[in-house]
Amino acid sequence: MIEAGMNVARIGLAHSSLDEATDRMHGVREVASQLGQRVGILIDLPGPKPRLAATDGRIELIEGATVRLVPGTHVSTSEELAIDYPGVLRDLRVGESIGLGDGTTVIRIDAIDDQAATATVVLPGFLSGRSGVHIHGERLSLPNPTPRDLEIVDHFVKNEADMIAVSFVRTADEVRSLGTEPHPFGPLLVTKIETRAAIENLPSIIGASSAIMVARGDLGAECDLADLPHLQKRIIRECIAAGLPVITATQMLDSMVHSAMPTRAEASDVANAVFDGTSAVMLSAETAVGVDPAGVVRTMAELAERADEEFDHTGWGRRLSDSRGTAPNRSTVTSVTDAMTHASWRAVQNLGCKTLVCISGSGGTVRSMARFRPEARILGFTVDERTAQQLTLSWGVTPHLLDHDGSYEDRVNTAVRQARHAGEVRAGDLVAVLAGIDTAAHATDTLRIVRIP
Repeated sequence: MIEAGMNVARIGLAHSSLDEATDRMHGVREVASQLGQRVGILIDLPGPKPRLAATDGRIELIEGATVRLVPGTHVSTSEELAIDYPGVLRDLRVGESIGLGDGTTVIRIDAIDDQAATATVVLPGFLSGRSGVHIHGERLSLPNPTPRDLEIVDHFVKNEADMIAVSFVRTADEVRSLGTEPHPFGPLLVTKIETRAAIENLPSIIGASSAIMVARGDLGAECDLADLPHLQKRIIRECIAAGLPVITATQMLDSMVHSAMPTRAEASDVANAVFDGTSAVMLSAETAVGVDPAGVVRTMAELAERADEEFDHTGWGRRLSDSRGTAPNRSTVTSVTDAMTHASWRAVQNLGCKTLVCISGSGGTVRSMARFRPEARILGFTVDERTAQQLTLSWGVTPHLLDHDGSYEDRVNTAVRQARHAGEVRAGDLVAVLAGIDTAAHATDTLRIVRIP
């Protein structure tokens, strides 16, 4: 999958123990190191989502069939679904529809008593493992983050995971309550937008997050399906304007769980996410349980790269110029970096530079530059290993670890030398180099255009 184009490996904890997930993380890092590639690690928290107790293999729910829902952890069957949430009967409502898994199977609640809820299958499908049970976020009485989430965060902060995805967020306070250090000292916090409350609180959630994921499965269950494409576009637009990477996820190439080729609609979906400006597209079941994980990654990469060839880089940058950084309480550092990345975008477009070298400690300059979606390739140089890992999520960025820190001249010369040695630039190329004169100021204030000797 790494050779096929995977930049970030998402490791879900809803179905894994800490030891299993840790082994997977170390396994990905070991293989990436052997291949000479840089692959970020995204730990996905389970969050306050009720799940079915494990099924014995794959079970089928047939349209019109009656099924019971009961609290418990015993094996789920097509006649009785055990749910590992004691308060499930309290949070359900008669007449509502409940999505199972990613919403591909739907049941309607007909009756509820002290022992069980009775439901009718309205959208048939197959279930396996510990499928999620979608209960509307405003009624779900589980805390967020859950005690298990906090245990996972503590474990993977100690193990230096690059990013942590926070599930079923409703408010910015839920993100802040994880208590991690700001990146790059702590992990990038990727907030998953999958509840109606998160949409209502989107500006404050963006302000508390390091990145955003458009988690279309549960978001589509919370909101009208006709609204979902427009919400996706809005979330992406607001995240990019704020300088945050944004991931588009769920059922991108779902048919490839069982098929060697995607549908035409799926191919268009991936391309349209790129045209919307998403920083990354994510695969889930396609690579977790699909028949050809490497093949689906290769297909996704090809679709994304082809869409990028048709992307309106100039038009995007112009539109972003009008929407970026309008908050009145921005810091001086943020304002300077914003102005410099905007100027750099204009310079590389006007001069036709094919490569833009960004030198940054925390990665903020690189992410600010990436939001303009320049036609030039972005080489993100940093002396911080964690920052380099976190930049794997950013659009169009190839992360590089700078050999050593030093003065402005030292950093620029070292970055250009490393880029040439790595084959990223060649003699005669016109390259833009964006960096800060004074590293203590934490602001990017200098753009240099150099011809590679």
